[in-house]
Amino acid sequence: MIQNKNIYTKTVLGLGLIVSIAIIPACKKSFLNVPEQGQQNSAVFWKTAEDAGKGVNAIYGNLRSWENTAFPAIAIESMGSDDAEKGSTPSDASFFLDFDEFKVDPAQGNIAGFWSGQYRNINYTNQVLDNVPAIVMDEALKARYLAEAKFVRAFSYFRLVRAFGNIPLRLHIPTDPNKDYNLPQTPVAQVYAQIEKDLTEAEAVLPAKYGDADLGRATKGAALSLHAKVAMYQKKWGDVLNYTNQVMGLGYALLPDFEQSFRIANENSSESIFEIQCALVPGNPAASNSQYSQVQGARGTSGVDGGGWGFNVPTPDLAAAFEPGDPRRSGTILFRGTTTPEGDVIPKVGDNPMYNMKSYSPFKLFVSNFNEGAQQNVRMIRYSDVLLMNAEAANELGNSGQALSSLEQVRRRARQGNPDILPAVTTTDQTALRAAIYKERRVELAMEFDRYFDVIRQGRGTAVFGPKGWKAGKNEVWPIPQTEVDLSGGVLVQNPGY
Repeated sequence: MIQNKNIYTKTVLGLGLIVSIAIIPACKKSFLNVPEQGQQNSAVFWKTAEDAGKGVNAIYGNLRSWENTAFPAIAIESMGSDDAEKGSTPSDASFFLDFDEFKVDPAQGNIAGFWSGQYRNINYTNQVLDNVPAIVMDEALKARYLAEAKFVRAFSYFRLVRAFGNIPLRLHIPTDPNKDYNLPQTPVAQVYAQIEKDLTEAEAVLPAKYGDADLGRATKGAALSLHAKVAMYQKKWGDVLNYTNQVMGLGYALLPDFEQSFRIANENSSESIFEIQCALVPGNPAASNSQYSQVQGARGTSGVDGGGWGFNVPTPDLAAAFEPGDPRRSGTILFRGTTTPEGDVIPKVGDNPMYNMKSYSPFKLFVSNFNEGAQQNVRMIRYSDVLLMNAEAANELGNSGQALSSLEQVRRRARQGNPDILPAVTTTDQTALRAAIYKERRVELAMEFDRYFDVIRQGRGTAVFGPKGWKAGKNEVWPIPQTEVDLSGGVLVQNPGY
C-alpha cells in the first residue's frame, strides 16, 4: 500500500514555520473556507484580523491530516488495544503487527509521524498565540481565537503525553537556535499542568455554541470535557466530577440511534462535543485530504463504490464483549456479508470478517478520484464519554447514586426502546460498579482511539494486554522516535526498555 498523503496547503509564513490554509466549501463548515494563498513572508503576515482568522482556521485544517487521523494515529492510539488488529491483507502494512504485539522499534516511521503531526498542530497554535495578541482587531474575537488555539494545543499535548510520557514542552515559536530549538523533555506532571492551564483559560472564553457557519470550532463544552479527561488520567476525581457536571448542564443530548450518531448527516450533532472537521471539496481532490474513512473502509469495494483499505479492524474479543442484543455491536462493527442501514451490501467473501463501522461512509457519497469517505468527520469527544467519566468519578468518590444515573443514561440510549435488553446496572458495590463502568466504556467507545490508554490508566495493562506481549515498566508508553533522539544529540532520552 502506497501512502497517499495529499497536498492541500500553502506556506504563508517564513522562518521554517508554516501555517496550512485549507480550502473547504462554504457550507456548515464555512469558517474554514479560506482563499488560496501564495507565498507570504511572516514579516507581512499577522497584521490584520483576516490574518488572525486564517491562522486559526489553519489549525483546524491540519487536524485532519494523515498524521492525525490515519496510519500514525491508528498505530499509536488503536493498534495496541484488544479492540483492534491490523486488518487488510496479511502482507500489507505488516508493521502494524509490531504495534499489536509490542515489538515496535523506535525507528518505526509511524511513531515519528504521530509525534511530528502533534507538534505541527502545536506549532500552528503557538504561531497564533505569539502573533495574534499584537493585532489590532475586535478584542472579543481576538480572545476567542486565542482560546481556540489553547484548546487545540492542549488537545495535542494530551495526545502526546499519554502516548510518550515525558516530552518537550514548546509554548512559543523558537527564535534563538542556541536555546529554543533543542528542548529537553518535561516531566509528565508539568505537561499536564500546562494542559490544564490552557484549558482553564479556554473554558473562560469559549462560547457554549456557535452559529451554523462556525459549527465545529472548539466550544466551552469541548474544553471542559477534555479537561475532565485530563483530570481522569491523573485520578483527580473531584475535578472530573466538577467538569463533567458542568458539561452536563450545557444542553448536550444523546441521539436516539447510536449508529446514526456517526453518520455524515449527523455531524456536529447534540451528542458531539468535538469533531475533527473533514469535507469533500467539489473539483478539488487535493483539498479533500482526509483519509480517516478510506484507510479503515471495507476492502473489496475501494475505488468502485466507496469502500477502503480495510485496516484497523475490530477483534473477535471486542465482538464478544457486547451483551446479547446490544445494537451498539452492529453500530460499531461492520460485518462481512451484511447490509448497512444505508443499504450498502458488504461482500460475503473478503480479506477480513469485520471492519470499523464508526468510520464508515455510505457508498453513495463516494466521488470518483476522491478519497473514499473524505467528508466523514472524526468524532473525538462525545457526550456519552462525558457521562461515563462522570459515572466513574462519582463511583470513585463513593457516590454510587450519581454513578448509576449517568451510567444508565448511556445504557438507556443503547437500549433504543427495547426493554428486554441491557438491564439497568443496580449494584452499589464500588468494585463491581467500577467493573461495570469499565465495560461500558469499552463497548460504548470502541474503535474511538481511547481503549488502549483507558486500560493502562486503569492499571490493567498486564491483565488485559499481557497475552499480546505488553510488559509493565515499558509499554505504558511508546518509544520516543529515534530520529528525534538522534537529532537532539542526546538531549532527548529514550523511554525505558526501548
